[in-house]
Amino acid sequence: MPATEKDLAEDAPWKRIQQNTFTRWCNEHLKGVHKRVGNLQTDLGDGLRLIALLEVLSQKKLGRRYNARPTFRQMQLENVSVALDFLERENIKLVSIG
Repeated sequence: MPATEKDLAEDAPWKRIQQNTFTRWCNEHLKGVHKRVGNLQTDLGDGLRLIALLEVLSQKKLGRRYNARPTFRQMQLENVSVALDFLERENIKLVSIG
């Protein structure tokens, strides 16, 4: 059965439900390090909360230095790269991303 435009729309109900569920899950784990995600797209974009989440879940430090105050887009992308490199080192595969 082909997906309809309504099912694929940015504001489709199932997408909002998944986004809200994942946001609450992230916040539950980030609570211990006093961080919070309000909007997945913007709040994970600089890599800082993503790095914090990975450290909490893995109970390991990422080991590589990252930009604690990423003011430029390049610094933000470097932080996300640090997080993705960590996942690769830990043999964690990302599927259905994008």
